[in-house]
Amino acid sequence: MSDPLRPSTRTAAVAADLLGRLREAPPLTHCITNTVVTGFTANVLLAIGAAPAMVDIAGEARLFAAAASGLLVNLGTPTPEQRAAATEAVAGADAAGTPWVLDPVAIGVLPVRTALAYDLLAQRPPAIRGNASEILALAGLSSGGRGVDATDAPEAALGAAADLASTWGSVVAVSGAVDLITDGESVVRIANGDPLLTRVTGGGCALGAVMAAFLGAARDSETVTHLDAVSSATLVYTLAAEHASATASGPGTFAVALLDALADIEPAEIAAEARVTETALTAEAAR
Repeated sequence: MSDPLRPSTRTAAVAADLLGRLREAPPLTHCITNTVVTGFTANVLLAIGAAPAMVDIAGEARLFAAAASGLLVNLGTPTPEQRAAATEAVAGADAAGTPWVLDPVAIGVLPVRTALAYDLLAQRPPAIRGNASEILALAGLSSGGRGVDATDAPEAALGAAADLASTWGSVVAVSGAVDLITDGESVVRIANGDPLLTRVTGGGCALGAVMAAFLGAARDSETVTHLDAVSSATLVYTLAAEHASATASGPGTFAVALLDALADIEPAEIAAEARVTETALTAEAAR
């Protein structure tokens, strides 16, 4: 049997195009995210060319989500105010057709955020991003990892991710050394990135915001799917991480260099440096 994996030149081409669109018309990206990473996330969005807005107040979140291009709901620090704002924002996003990303940070053993994650999952998020342990917990197959750290490899969560995608109509991204993104029918694997991303607070959380920005940039497209947008965001972000690591001497300089790399990355570099493969899930099962 021939290897069902093939280089995905389309993913790189779409990523380059979407990056250009995003910079030409910066998507207003509404973030309800954890207090540990708010500033870094906003700076990442500004660096890549998007317009961040960190509106997490009940009474405002629904209105703002309806006006935004994309929304991130990150459950890292789910205070009562943020929980109410998240529920409002998702309702506003759904009513307005604003694409949104659910990042179920550290769910599983922690009951408050886990219950909220399940409630938000029932609202059918267009995209879900998490590490393998979080995705397994969201699918009800695990009690989660060690806090925000995964104790499972991305490949172990592929079945759970595919089930979540098929059940809820979501694109599910599993972050790791090789990122997996699936819509329940096909799987995109992205091998770009750098381990220093795991040494910076907000390295993964900011990726969820970049996904929301790319979904916003693709919102009016008839040809770019949610799978395309989430894969594109992951590819651009992880390529920028590689560029940043080339000049960094450690986590501190890497965090600054990542912002510079996101601002400097050019569409032409994406096709030349992308390490992306794609396969159908039916072919995957046959391997």
